[in-house]
Amino acid sequence: MKVTIIGVGLIGGSMALDIQRLYENAVIIGIDSNENHLNEALTLGLIQQKGNLNDDFDGDFVILAVPVDVALLILPKILDSISENTIVIDVGSTKKPICESVENHPKRSNFLASHPIAGTEFSGPKAAIENLFEDKVNIICEIEKTAYKKQEKALELFRNLKMRIRYMEPKSHDKHIAYVSHLSHISSFMLGKTVIEKEKDEKDIFDMAGSGFESTVRLAKSSPSMWTPIFKQNKKQIIKSLEEYIANLSSFKSFLESDDYEAIFNEMKNTNRIKEILK
Repeated sequence: MKVTIIGVGLIGGSMALDIQRLYENAVIIGIDSNENHLNEALTLGLIQQKGNLNDDFDGDFVILAVPVDVALLILPKILDSISENTIVIDVGSTKKPICESVENHPKRSNFLASHPIAGTEFSGPKAAIENLFEDKVNIICEIEKTAYKKQEKALELFRNLKMRIRYMEPKSHDKHIAYVSHLSHISSFMLGKTVIEKEKDEKDIFDMAGSGFESTVRLAKSSPSMWTPIFKQNKKQIIKSLEEYIANLSSFKSFLESDDYEAIFNEMKNTNRIKEILK
């Protein structure tokens, strides 16, 4: 097993750990725009060799785990440089733009668009952890455009990583992920911003922050370098989800202003069914 991982942070590094655990004598080559990250990945044993984007990619897999704006730029060049037997897998949080960027590429059949719904709020090689993907959903888009033998090769890897596979069209993926991931991050960032601004006037406010606040703003620790391009690429779907979210917030505010606590109770009671959905 020879694998090149482009972007040796949380997702790429975690895949590197699991592949080495699952495949004896696996060779992992790392490529990253941050030389310190590459050196760190070597020290941590995530990779065995350094590579660069000018290499010819002749291994089993190239895993593209970079910010989505970078992925758009380099994916076509990577496909230009791969061997016939190599499959390129991206793991980005937006799928429609990446699929469109290579829809007419002569080696489109060597590419598989995926999105493992896994991660933490941390980034960089030190954030990599084993078994990150176990029992996590992996969304695969446009599977029919990937050559059958390469599909099987990728699906075997995903099964060994113990992922749960779902198939979805890129547009549907971007629509749904705007609600359950992108909106969550925006909410977390903006709640954190609101409290930080209040803290300027009331210095002891963070002394009162409990586990509820901490869990709600956890995602605000995420990398702006990764999330700004995601928001840019999925702008249309995110704006729609924000409009609906803001409407619900405004409605809640109106209930408070009018002392309609029965309506507030009912809103929360109706939303409690999320406990059944997210068992």
